[in-house]
Amino acid sequence: MSPSTHHRRSSPGVLHALEAVQVHALLRAGQAVLIDVREPGEFEAERIPGALLFPLSGFDPACLPLDGAKRIIFHCGTGRRSGQAGRRVLDAGAEEASHLAGGIQAWKEAGLPLTRLDPATGRTHHAHL
Repeated sequence: MSPSTHHRRSSPGVLHALEAVQVHALLRAGQAVLIDVREPGEFEAERIPGALLFPLSGFDPACLPLDGAKRIIFHCGTGRRSGQAGRRVLDAGAEEASHLAGGIQAWKEAGLPLTRLDPATGRTHHAHL
């Protein structure tokens, strides 16, 4: 198979574990879409601005916009579920997948922006750590 082939089932693809600062740079440059695979309650409590919710519990790689226009990067709380999502994409035939190493925990440790729910008011606000 040529390197440009989009589906390769004879050998496993590559799962890239990206650092938080790398993901942030890709998002700011408009080169990536961030997909949060946590559950709705986790997403509502705190999330990375611009992330799309696609819980692992109902995850179907066939529903992803894999047109190659932007890199899709998965994230979760610690990197475990996002790694599972990436492996599912590879199992479905993609040559590569990416996820945020360390999840939203690593994002927070890097001091990157978050959208958080204020439990006292029920409103969300943007926070830099």
